[in-house]
Amino acid sequence: MECKLDNITVYYEVFGEGRPIIMLHGWSGSRRHMISDLEPVFAQHTGWQRIYLDMPGHGKTPGKDWINNQDQMLEVVLDFIDHVIPGRNFSVAGVSAGAYLARGVVYKKLAMIEGVLLVVPLIVAEDAKRTLPPHVTLVKDQQLLAGLAQDEAEMFQMCVVQNQRILDGLKAGFDPQSKEGDEQFQEKIRNNPANYAFSFDVDTIPGPCPAPTLVIAGKQDAVVGYRDAWKILDNYPRGSFALLDRAGHFLGLEQEDLFRALTDEWLDRVEEYTGTTK
Repeated sequence: MECKLDNITVYYEVFGEGRPIIMLHGWSGSRRHMISDLEPVFAQHTGWQRIYLDMPGHGKTPGKDWINNQDQMLEVVLDFIDHVIPGRNFSVAGVSAGAYLARGVVYKKLAMIEGVLLVVPLIVAEDAKRTLPPHVTLVKDQQLLAGLAQDEAEMFQMCVVQNQRILDGLKAGFDPQSKEGDEQFQEKIRNNPANYAFSFDVDTIPGPCPAPTLVIAGKQDAVVGYRDAWKILDNYPRGSFALLDRAGHFLGLEQEDLFRALTDEWLDRVEEYTGTTK
């Protein structure tokens, strides 16, 4: 589906009907990895309208010359929300850099938020200022790795757990052979710390967010880390914080069962908070 805004057309997919939840994918990814990780959870939860969009320059949404920073990326997300679910309260879920944008949505639309899910969240935009553990691989499969193409191998080597199931999951959600996405557009924002960070302190929100919240981090996540995420919890008095061992930046695959169980419990809490049930 396409949402035509004033200066950009955003591609998105919708599953189900009911209370809306906006899904924000990670940097250099697309809606596909969010769909792969989260749709299985909704098999147990009816009454949700899941809205997965491709950010500008990602997936099937084009990058535009006028978009040069995260503030403008957030403007597109907010405009998209106003067009697709005008005037409605909603939940928001974000993975990695999508969680950074999700906190921007909370900052701008706090009164409309019914639930917040932050998975391996990017907290500190500037790489050099993050608190990171060293990269480790806890489960290795050298034979499997040796048979991969270079681009597939580079992604697979980021995993804390390397096995066939993880590889299949990566291919389902992050196809390195896909021609979707604009790498040049992504790089002009990602490679400049001033562009990649908001111009404002996204965690100085107008007041505590009362909605049920879940933050899930990987103990071995050497991309965004986990320690910085603990610092934002005072903003979310209904927040649970889960730190999972044997999990890096691909936590949704590496700890699939725990990820789904935690997300399922968060959906229960949102349904209770909004007065709805499964």
